[in-house]
Amino acid sequence: MQKPNKRLEGQTCIVAGSSDGIGEAVAKVMGMEGANIVINYHSSKEEAEEVAHWISENADCGDAIVVKCDVSKENEVKSMFKKTIAEFGTVDVCVANAGLQLDHPLHEIPLKDWQKVIGVNLTGQFLCAKEAIIKFKRRGMRPEISKSSGKIIHMSSLHEVIPWAGHANYAASKGGLVMLMQTIC
Repeated sequence: MQKPNKRLEGQTCIVAGSSDGIGEAVAKVMGMEGANIVINYHSSKEEAEEVAHWISENADCGDAIVVKCDVSKENEVKSMFKKTIAEFGTVDVCVANAGLQLDHPLHEIPLKDWQKVIGVNLTGQFLCAKEAIIKFKRRGMRPEISKSSGKIIHMSSLHEVIPWAGHANYAASKGGLVMLMQTIC
């Protein structure tokens, strides 16, 4: 593994959906780059704590904290940002990564599964971006840390453009995410 050069030293990163998978990898790499990391989870506190422990033991970086948050709920997203600022003083990077799949043929998708996938994969990314922008604008630039007021990274999928039978809710959420990303200004 290449030795990190601490490009994120002094910055705080929220990584939504970082108790496993892609989010876990992103959180670890950002930690290795010197950032304070907020490990967000929805249902697996133990896995989230393992990621935070790994960062504190291996990354030679800032601190890592664990925050439970259902990103599809505005009050929980606001609370996650509030806890982050209480712990680290600011937020510099928001990685909107949380996502899930609940697969069914279109004519068999229960409305609750459609709404849950859209809620987490699209609304959750919207809520994280919205709260990040509010915090970035309120705080303003930190030129000693970064050339931007803040950074938002959205995670999507090749299914934002490639249809996938049995995954209409997932593909619709990722297609919507493309437009969300393109309209942030």
